[in-house]
Amino acid sequence: MTVEILQEGDVVCLQKLCCKAPPPPRPEYDVMCIGLSGAGKTSLLSRLCNEISDGTVPTTGFSIKAVPFENVILNVKELGGAETIKKYWSRYYQGSQGVVFVLNSAASDEEMEASRSELLSAMQHPQLCTLPFLILANHQDSPAARSVSEIQKYFELQPLARGKRWILAGSTTNNMEAVKESFSQLIRLLEEKEMLPSRI
Repeated sequence: MTVEILQEGDVVCLQKLCCKAPPPPRPEYDVMCIGLSGAGKTSLLSRLCNEISDGTVPTTGFSIKAVPFENVILNVKELGGAETIKKYWSRYYQGSQGVVFVLNSAASDEEMEASRSELLSAMQHPQLCTLPFLILANHQDSPAARSVSEIQKYFELQPLARGKRWILAGSTTNNMEAVKESFSQLIRLLEEKEMLPSRI
């Protein structure tokens, strides 16, 4: 019978191989992404997932993407923004923990008014009204883009969203670092809500 004696270094090595616990799973949050057609929802989400976004086609129904961040995963349910789909948005709201609303900051006055109406409707919906909102004023690289401050004033966000938790930020697929930072702010709001004591 052969007996092998393990040296101290071998034991440490074995402990590292056998006893290392797997990393804890990252928390996941379910987030709704809405906005009119042409706002750029699909392109932004594709870039966040490091997918090639050339030739992106508008979402005709809904799609779900698991968007990985350093400490969490956002399961983003994107709803198409066409007129034929918008009327069904509310059917998909249940279970959402946060909302991303994307608007085209270079849109016509008529489209801006339609975006404003949809955003306010979402903010007042019973299933979304208590959730944090990330509002992205997309296409900021367009010469016709309205600034973030102009959009905040146009949408009357200060009076109409008083008491709600919301972030308004500019965005463009040419600066994904800024988009990631905006999503990080939303994640912080999601984490804050989770840590709040529940009311009895």
